[in-house]
Amino acid sequence: MKFSVPVEVQQISAPVVGENGFQALNTRSEVLPAGWAAPGSKKKLTCDILVEHDVPIVVRDGATLYTDVFRPVNSSEKVPALICWSPFGKKFSGKDSLNLMVPWNLGLPQDALSGLEKFEAPDPADWVANGYAIINPDARGTGNSGGMMAVHGTQEAEDGYDVIEDIAKRDWCNGSVGLAGNSHLAIIQWFIAALNPPSLKAIAPWEGCGDLYREQFARGGIYSGDLFDNLIVKYMLKGNHGLESIREMYKKYPLANDYWNDKRPDMKKIKIPTYITGTWTNSMHGMGAIRGWLEVESKEKWLRWHGTQEWYDLWGNKDGQVELASFFDRYLKGLDNGWESTPRVRMAVLRFGEKDPISNIVEDDFPMSRTRYERLFLQSEGKLSLEGPAAKADSVSYDSEHASDKIQFVHKFDKTTHIVGMTKAVLHMSCADADDLDVYVLIRKLSASGEELFNLNIPWSGVPVSKIAEISDKIRSEVIMYAGPTGILRASRRKIDPARSIHENWPYHPHDEEQKVEPNTIVRLDIGIWATGIEFEAGESIALQVSGHHMGMTGPFTTNDHSRNKGRHFVHFGGEYDSHLVVPVV
Repeated sequence: MKFSVPVEVQQISAPVVGENGFQALNTRSEVLPAGWAAPGSKKKLTCDILVEHDVPIVVRDGATLYTDVFRPVNSSEKVPALICWSPFGKKFSGKDSLNLMVPWNLGLPQDALSGLEKFEAPDPADWVANGYAIINPDARGTGNSGGMMAVHGTQEAEDGYDVIEDIAKRDWCNGSVGLAGNSHLAIIQWFIAALNPPSLKAIAPWEGCGDLYREQFARGGIYSGDLFDNLIVKYMLKGNHGLESIREMYKKYPLANDYWNDKRPDMKKIKIPTYITGTWTNSMHGMGAIRGWLEVESKEKWLRWHGTQEWYDLWGNKDGQVELASFFDRYLKGLDNGWESTPRVRMAVLRFGEKDPISNIVEDDFPMSRTRYERLFLQSEGKLSLEGPAAKADSVSYDSEHASDKIQFVHKFDKTTHIVGMTKAVLHMSCADADDLDVYVLIRKLSASGEELFNLNIPWSGVPVSKIAEISDKIRSEVIMYAGPTGILRASRRKIDPARSIHENWPYHPHDEEQKVEPNTIVRLDIGIWATGIEFEAGESIALQVSGHHMGMTGPFTTNDHSRNKGRHFVHFGGEYDSHLVVPVV
């Protein structure tokens, strides 16, 4: 893919036999018999599975990509194919990844996974038994696959298109192909489906970011690729031909250009059946799921919001697995199974503390038509009020260079209230010591006594503790815990393009220029806050916290090495400064 600027390339570690399941290139076939189980797995196969290792597929620029194919042994019956596209290694299993990255096996029973599933992908043990082929490619530059490793965008999408059309023509395939999987495997679905490969009949993006520049790598205009650089690139991406360097591209080209804009798929071009899932507890993927729901052109689309961690929902939610199979049975097998009666939109509401979420709430749309957007205005003494801005102007400040310093504004509910949807903070701010401000906001739920509450992202029945307080600080991270939704904005990137904003509370920032802030000048910042769904009982409170640093759980936006902050930040409210928090009440 050619851009107006050269793409910076970084070297990555070569794959090593035995690490993350990697094996030397060896195109071959084998049959795993019914009853087979991988070492360390208690899940046995219920049918024979034909495994074709390292199947070569040549894409349009001549690069050879290698894929593993899992399919029924009986080749007389043609089957549909599900492609699970990612760069993490086609033999790096979900079972092994959980052992490396999360506590308590994420609450999954020991027989949940066979070990054949690639990281963040459906398990072939289940799908082959149901009459499908599972296709696990090593994306460009991964493992033994040729070419330089791309990070989504047109290059990966074109590769996906070519692999789809190759697989559809195989003599064992019925010509219908779907895309499935979580995170990277979901994000790529937006890109591939927007190219409309003829044989792609349905997609199921399970938690997929929709704009890598604005939602992941440069959220609010601030570089936020440290998790990607320090974890994904360092430990999970292995190849022989280099990787396009997100960090170096941001250093050289921090403003949006055609390279960065290529990381935002055009979802309006997607015309096929689409089954979208999302969760409030992930800080990268939720807004992509929402934009997908709002912009995918297909009339055959569904949105299911759940209340757990994304991997748990993929591998531990039995009802979700049955539902996904029903979706693909309808559109890849053509079965008249009543799928269309599935509610188009279902939501979930988190309750925090030791309470599991409320799930499968059937709604008419998202955002829900009954949503009432209320403004909670910042007041003196740290209050949020429905009564409008105070007559007299006032301000409070925090030390933008001190990680623990923040200000807080609180509103107590007098009855049970559900906040579900997109929220926004409008803040009038200034700084005497710098010409820019990096601003982080966080919505917290407070108990009746004022204690900050957390949500556990795994069902309580699957963990060895009974209270949040019993969870060790060493294992607390965004994977298993949720503090609340965040908003991030660099003041110089505050410009908004309303025509491209999917909602008033999620403004689209073009990031095509910097508008520095003169010291002591007060500017209005419209800070979109990640969508959320939280129940507040009578006596509990919502708190808006503002700081110069990330305040949520450990995750992709927790480092502050790229901050422009200096001195104290002032938040102005009252009088002519209508600083407020917009909340969607349902």
